[in-house]
Formats: sequence, C-alpha cells, structure tokens
Amino acid sequence: MKKIVLGISGGISFLIFLILLVTTNYLGSSQSSQGAAGRWSSDGGASQVSCFFSVDAGVTEDRIIEFEHTVDSALTEASVLQESENPGARLWADAYSADGQVTISSDKASLSADAIGIGGDFFLFHPLKLLYGSYFSGNDLMQDYCVIDEDAAWQLFGSNDVAGMMVTISGIPHIVTGVVERPSGRLEEAAGLDSTVVYVSYRTLTELGESNGINHYEIVMPNPITGFAVNYIREQLGADERETEVVENTTRYSLVTRLKMLTQFGTRSMNGKAIIYPYWENIARGYEDILALLTLFELLFLLYPVILGLVFFCIWWKHKGWTMKDVWNKLKDLAERRVEKLRENRKRKKNGEIDDSRLLEELEKEEKPFRGIRRLRRKHRKKEKRKEEPEDGENMEE
Repeated sequence: MKKIVLGISGGISFLIFLILLVTTNYLGSSQSSQGAAGRWSSDGGASQVSCFFSVDAGVTEDRIIEFEHTVDSALTEASVLQESENPGARLWADAYSADGQVTISSDKASLSADAIGIGGDFFLFHPLKLLYGSYFSGNDLMQDYCVIDEDAAWQLFGSNDVAGMMVTISGIPHIVTGVVERPSGRLEEAAGLDSTVVYVSYRTLTELGESNGINHYEIVMPNPITGFAVNYIREQLGADERETEVVENTTRYSLVTRLKMLTQFGTRSMNGKAIIYPYWENIARGYEDILALLTLFELLFLLYPVILGLVFFCIWWKHKGWTMKDVWNKLKDLAERRVEKLRENRKRKKNGEIDDSRLLEELEKEEKPFRGIRRLRRKHRKKEKRKEEPEDGENMEE
C-alpha cells in the first residue's frame, strides 16, 4: 500500500512538472517584443539584440547611422550574403527610440501624453494590437504621422475609430495612421503603461516635444555562430558598460538563461547604471523573474519522482534474484550456441546436405549476426548469375 501511495504521489508530481513546463514555454513565447528573430527568420538563423542607453550616453541619430553602415560589411566578412531573389529583401532590420512627452490636440480636446519617438522599423519589434488603421515607419520620408492608443483616441475624438483623422502636436498637423490597444494588467501598469501613450517620429519628439534622447536601440540580424550578433553589438554600441546594457532577446527565456538567473537571484535586480528601461523591457524583466521562479518549482517537482524512481530501482536491484554475472553467463552461453550452430550449418553445407540458398535463409533467421552472411550472399548471387549466362549466349546464337 505504501508503494502505491508513493507511486501515485510521484506521478502527480511529474504531472505538475509537465504543466509548469508547458506554462513557462507559453509565457516565454507570448512576449511579442522578444520574438522579432522568429518572425524575421523561421529557420532560427537570426538573433534579436537590444541596447539600452543612459541619458548621459549621448547616442545620436548620426551615431546610429554610422553603426548601420558597418553592419553589411561585418556580415560580408562573416560570409553571410543575401540569397533571396527578391530585390527588396533585407538581411537585417533595426529601430531606435526615445522617451518623452508631447502635447497632442484635436478640434475637441487637448492632452499631454507620454510619447515614444521612433526611428526605423519600431513596430517590427513591437507589433502592438491594431484596433484601426496601420503602423508607420520611422524611415518614411514624411514624418507627420502618429499612432495613438485607444485612451488617447477617446479623449481626443470620443471614439477609437479615428484612423486617418488629423491632430496637431505643438500646432503642427499630424495624421493618425492607427489606433492600438494599450496592454493592461498589473505587470504592465507597474512597467509604465499606466497612462496614455502615443507613438510619433523621433524628429517630431525632438522638435515638437520633450525628448530624453535616444535610449533604446534594437536590431534583428543573422547569427551565423552562437554569440556573433550580441558580441558585435556589444563591441560597436555597448563599449561603455557604465552607460549601456546589451540584451540577447532571442535566448532570454531559454532554460539555460533561466537556470543562470536562479544563481543570480537577489543581485540581478540591483541596477548600478543610470538607465531607465522602457515599458517593454520592464515587462520582459518581470517575466524573467516569474519564469525563473516557475523553473525552480519545475526542478523541485521533477526531483521528487526522480529520487523516488531511484529508490524503487535500488530496492528492486537489492531484492532481484539474479546478478550481473548471471546475465553475462547467459549472454555468453547464447553466443556460444549460435556459433556452434553456424559451424554445424557450414559442416552440413560442406557435406552437401544443404545448399547455399537454404544456408542463407537459416543464417538470416539468426538475425544476421555474423560477417559470413554477406560473403555467402555475394557468392550465391555470383553462382546464380553464372547459371543465367549460358542461356543468354544461346539466345544470341539463335
């Protein structure tokens, strides 16, 4: 009875482990801001890397552009070339952004809102749920676009179906290209999404609003060898460790990373750098802590049935009615009988009691354990071929 109870408890523990494993995998894959590499390259050959800068880092658009010019040459040196026949295909994509505030107005109302000034393919990395309209790109020639969340849409127009409507930012007209759903929840609100957010071009934020300067940079690029992308970004943009932090987004929720975080539990949350993380990084770091804790429970619930299985095995091994010596003698006896049978068959063949084909069949029944089978098969085929050759010659004479 005791063994049954222990067996059931071990099974339940293993089932909980499987549930936790599925949960951690789901939570990790649900973070769209961390999955740009998977969306960019389905074969797993790309890596997503993020850089976060302090206010004093002094990162400018010119520095970003200068860095972008080095990426293609670095990939060429690594023998990574564009193989797509599509002339518009790209090997990599990037985005930069800055935090700040803007005052945005419509004919009905005006409000001050937190703003993200974007450059490059920002919404490739942050595919927020669109309610109406579409995104815009920081690479567009026209910079008078904006994307607002549904709260801003209701405050400005009394509706969230306002794609294509006109607003002004510091008196300059801008077109609302899309309305997005602002992520909600305890973790999201704690991360900084507790008020209205609008997305404008980096130029609009710097010229018409209050900007804290470029403090986020993201790139998705080929990763021909492990660590190539993150090491390259760290060397080129993250050289000053006091002012920057480089994150490998692609593997941040992997099992190895979660186990590493467990060893850094307590000290990881300490930040000695003057870096203010954007809301998406705060959310990602929150999920890192949650997944690390779930991983700890995974290990505990897996450890119990493993130990239980080892105990049962040791008990069974201790009370078994045979030894390894018995197994060895049994196998040795079996091998000797098969060898003896092979010798007997060869002797019968030599005496003419059986032919090659019958001997071959009997050997194959023994699961072909000896090298002589192939040799005998080849010899048998040659004999059959020689029997057929005279017939072919007779046909030719006719």
